[in-house]
This record gives sequence, C-alpha cells and structure tokens, in this order.
Amino acid sequence: MFDFGPVFRAEKSKTRRHLTEFWMMDAEAAFVEHSENLHIQEGLITAIVLEVLKENRAELEMLERDPGPLEKVTPPFHRLTHADAVRKLQELGSNMSSDDDLGGDDETRLSNAFDKPVFIEKYPAKVKAFYMKRDSANLDLALCADLLAPEGFGEIIGGSQREDDYATLLARLREHNLPEQAFAWYLDLRRYGSVPHSGFGYGLERLVGWICGVPHVRETIPFPRLINRLAP
Repeated sequence: MFDFGPVFRAEKSKTRRHLTEFWMMDAEAAFVEHSENLHIQEGLITAIVLEVLKENRAELEMLERDPGPLEKVTPPFHRLTHADAVRKLQELGSNMSSDDDLGGDDETRLSNAFDKPVFIEKYPAKVKAFYMKRDSANLDLALCADLLAPEGFGEIIGGSQREDDYATLLARLREHNLPEQAFAWYLDLRRYGSVPHSGFGYGLERLVGWICGVPHVRETIPFPRLINRLAP
C-alpha cells in the first residue's frame, strides 16, 4: 500500500533541504525484507528519472539542467554500510564517529563522491526509530537505509524493515521511554501475529530538486513553508 500527502515538520530545520510543510509518498509492503525493500526503491527512482528524461527534456533544458548525471542513474545503485560510510567520511575530512547519524554536510560529502545514488544501510539502532527491525547478524544495527542522490543533493528516501514481533516492539518502546498508551493501536496491529514487512518514504520536493538541479528545496514548491514563513 502507499499514500501521498502533506507532511509537517516540527523541528527548527533551516537548511536548503528542509521545509516546514512538504509532500511525501510513503509505501509499505508485506512479505518484503530489507534487501528487497532497497531493490524496490532502486526500481522506483530509476523509473522516475527515465520517464523525466523521456518526457521532459524541454523543461530540463529550460532549467539549464545538464541531463548527463541523470542518464547515469541505472541500477544497481552504490551501497555502503553506515560503518563504511563513516570511514569514507573521515577520509574526506568529517569528524563524525561510528555512533553518529549522518548530518547534512556529511550527506553532501558522500553524495558528491558518487556518480549515481548510493544507499547508506545498517545504521546503529540507537540513532534510529524504535520500530526498525534489528539485523540478526548484529543486533546493534538496524535494517534500514537512506538513499542519497548524487551531486551533493543528499537524502531523498528513508526506509527500513519494520519490527514484526509484538514482544520485541514493546521492549523497544520501553527502551526509548515512549508512552505505551499512545502506541497501543500500533502494538495491536501485531498482537495476534504479523508478517515480515518493510517500507520507505520519499520527499517530493527533494526528489524534484535533485532531478531539476535547483539549489534550494523552496524552489520546488509554489508556496514554501519555512520556520519563519507560514503564509500564504
């Protein structure tokens, strides 16, 4: 299943990649595990880029967007574990540690180092959401991935395999000190059994920004809502 609609960000993010209100497509699929989840994302982004190159050459030319980098967007995409990404970033001058999430500058450095999208997978579970399933080979890692667009555009998709075991999910909620009552409906979805399932979401404006080659995400939406601008 999938949905598409407006999303509101409650944090004070003031970067070229953030809006207070943006549009997101979320997808969730049963009987899909981590590796297949990445494969689906790879196919989706490839299909979108190919369709734009086929149908919107004139618009890309009007925007002075060089189509060359987009023509390199073919599967398979590059893949790095979070640990490998940290090592590469340290070589590139970042001071991030093995337990850090990627920041905007880190995403820019990494995505400038590749000629097509790159998955950063298996982050430390401690820096990710409670509902992400752990890697059976290393329970300190989450079966998740961010997809970074090349040319310095950074993250365009975030996704993961979800925890499908009720008892484990309840334990994760308690580890994160989250109110159980507020998540009762979520727990109930798994109370009587579940199946392996995974999902992801992409921000429309970030995707459009990368494909069109525009420098700021506010240029991809008619009325950008920022932390200091809510109207019109």
